[in-house]
Amino acid sequence: MQELVQQAVDQLVESGAELGVQVAVYRHGELVVDAVAGVADPASGRPVTSDTPFYSASTGKGVTATVVHVLADRGALDYDTPIAELWPEFGAHGKDRATVRHALTHSLGVPAVPSDLTVRDLADRDGMCALIAGSEPWWEPGTRTGYHALTWGFVMGEIVRRATGEPISQVLRREVAEPLGIADELFFGVPASELGRVARLEDAPGSAETAAAMPADLPIFKAAPPAVTPSAAYGNDPVVLTSEIPSAGTLSARAVARMYAALLGEVDGVRLVGEERLREVTALATDDVDQMVGFQVPRALGYNLGRPGADPRATPSVFGMPGMGGSAAYADTATGVSFALTKNRFFPGPATAVERIGELVAKAVAG
Repeated sequence: MQELVQQAVDQLVESGAELGVQVAVYRHGELVVDAVAGVADPASGRPVTSDTPFYSASTGKGVTATVVHVLADRGALDYDTPIAELWPEFGAHGKDRATVRHALTHSLGVPAVPSDLTVRDLADRDGMCALIAGSEPWWEPGTRTGYHALTWGFVMGEIVRRATGEPISQVLRREVAEPLGIADELFFGVPASELGRVARLEDAPGSAETAAAMPADLPIFKAAPPAVTPSAAYGNDPVVLTSEIPSAGTLSARAVARMYAALLGEVDGVRLVGEERLREVTALATDDVDQMVGFQVPRALGYNLGRPGADPRATPSVFGMPGMGGSAAYADTATGVSFALTKNRFFPGPATAVERIGELVAKAVAG
């Protein structure tokens, strides 16, 4: 499998389809693929290495969900607790019965931010939390689902902060990254001293045309204005990279695949949650038409269900998150495999590299 994947990523770079790529695969707690190709920084020619962090947009949501589940497994929070019990301000405008479970499943009804929101606003965590807490829901919490592209991370991060007294970035480091030995490869907020290691993104050819061809009336575009929608420039912005914005993450494929492997089972003596918790958080939780994107999205608690590019109903044992731009990370409870791909050629359309290499790995595992 290592040879197959390495050949595939080499071909992607040699063909010009990609600049720099990482792929990591764990199976039953063992790293079986650690493949890299291309350059992390096209300007300097700095090569991609296995520990290069990539801004990976919503792939980081799976990391946020994992932190929440680790805390739940420790008894620090409960999914059916009303958010307002932890965070009283959130109860405004009829949101007082909204629960942590509603937040995890994108059913709170607070998916939008003001159209004039800036990156500097995002860097103000307290300001963002106050904005979201004071917003009126688009629907009664728990009655519908709709992808909370940006607000989700701030809500989950504040739930963690209220439950523990610490920012989610610190909880991630202590409870997940340090035990797994990946504290320098998995971030909500990259230390300024580490920015030189982060891959530089570049817009893929055709990105603007692809973005322009998307239906302009989709609610998700009204909920997240262009200034705070992921792009190469956004993912290269030091303010974005160094701020705690837990709707997204900066990570290596190897690190996030290791995290998912430690959800499935033990990795070098570390297991993040128990077997019963794993079954609960990866079971189908909601499966209705997403109000923001207009199609049906099956979800578990904080993860999408189904392998990217495959029929989700044919791969219900797969849970994880893709990221706008072309990255993804997920795990399969049926096969014991975790998979992650990061790349720096940002494309807002279908994640073809993830789909192609993910299918290659799935076929190799199936034999």
